Amino acid sequence: MKLIYQVDDKPRFGQTLVFALQQLLAILAATIAVPAIIGNGMSASAALFGAGVGTLVYLVFTKFKSPVFLGSSFAFIGSMFAAFGGAASMEAGYLGLILGACFAGLVYVLIAVIVKTVGVGWINKLMPAVVIGPTVAIIGLSLAGNAIGDLTNSGGSVPTSPYVCIICGLVTLFVTMFCAVFGKKMMRMIPFIIGICCGYIVATIFTLIGNATGNDALMVVDFSKFASMQLIPDFTFLTAFKGTGAIDAGYVGTVAAAYVPVAFVVFAEHIADHKNLSSIIEKDLLEEPGLHRTLLGDGIGSIVGAFFGGCPNTTYGESVGCVAISGNASIITIMTTAIMAIIASFIAPFVTFLSTIPSCVMGGVCVALYGFIAVSGLKMIQVVDLNKNKNLFVVSVILIAGIGGMVLNFGSVTITSVACALILGIITNLCFKNAPES
Repeated sequence: MKLIYQVDDKPRFGQTLVFALQQLLAILAATIAVPAIIGNGMSASAALFGAGVGTLVYLVFTKFKSPVFLGSSFAFIGSMFAAFGGAASMEAGYLGLILGACFAGLVYVLIAVIVKTVGVGWINKLMPAVVIGPTVAIIGLSLAGNAIGDLTNSGGSVPTSPYVCIICGLVTLFVTMFCAVFGKKMMRMIPFIIGICCGYIVATIFTLIGNATGNDALMVVDFSKFASMQLIPDFTFLTAFKGTGAIDAGYVGTVAAAYVPVAFVVFAEHIADHKNLSSIIEKDLLEEPGLHRTLLGDGIGSIVGAFFGGCPNTTYGESVGCVAISGNASIITIMTTAIMAIIASFIAPFVTFLSTIPSCVMGGVCVALYGFIAVSGLKMIQVVDLNKNKNLFVVSVILIAGIGGMVLNFGSVTITSVACALILGIITNLCFKNAPES
């Protein structure tokens, strides 16, 4: 899709607020899901605040040239559990999360220094289009199960009928698609907001009917969340340093071992995300502002995000997909989204309202978002001659390893299917680099 707003363009103030809300909706579910999964008193509002601050840090380091939002990283979930598992107290566990994010961020800083010294030529040689294209496709395809799982689930506290959830999700999806394809001007640029609103309305109608008839199968929206909403974000750093006396060298080593290897794995996904975003905005972000700057922004932004919310941050494919579908790559939009996330984290009713958006409604949106990520990767393969067996095998092993869910576990360290597919693709490409052209 041709961009309507380029990176340096500045939409009108009112439009920017609407575009920023759309970005916020796109990244919200995943960002607040991580603290919910980890538990231990972690706050969704604090994670949202940390994501907003981390994104602003990223934008500064990338000289406001890379339009992507940073949110809570799922890759570090195992590491976060390890930090809590080895802690002597809750406060020590919080401090462990911050220490872990620092270790992961330092890995990015180290790689950034190396990249700044030797350049990015080796990255392009190691990961040409035949490798990075299918890897980007895998990022979207590996999330397909999540999207369909959400599509059949309300995410509420009662067993809602999966068929009712599918109806709500499909309404969201088709409204989003019709707005993006047939919409004029503004409507075409905010298909997610319109789709989510329509899906939420349908879900609310089912819920009201369910309330009136006492039928739990129709209860799609969980309004009970308003009764237990947290008025003030529980920022991790407020209690973390109370646990200083409860940690020792052994615990620090445990945290480092849990975070550092994962950081190297996430580095591969960092490359894929920025290659994908580069293809969308038609500017090579690895050259300008440079891979060293995107790494520094991601790494330092991750540290800052963990300091406030406990969750390391990473660039979000959902944000990239939103840029692609809306045709809006304006950096002002991303910056406004970050500020909006920070402000919203203090407005409990707003955050709670967003959390009541049913999983099936967000699933409908994610079908389009994740699909766009996958298609973006497939478009990169268009320049590759798949009539050559050496290229065909590289693409084949990446797609099958990624879609098949090839995951390796070494203790608390998990090498994700995307990372496994990329590593296998790089090895295959190197093995057949000098193969005959036939």
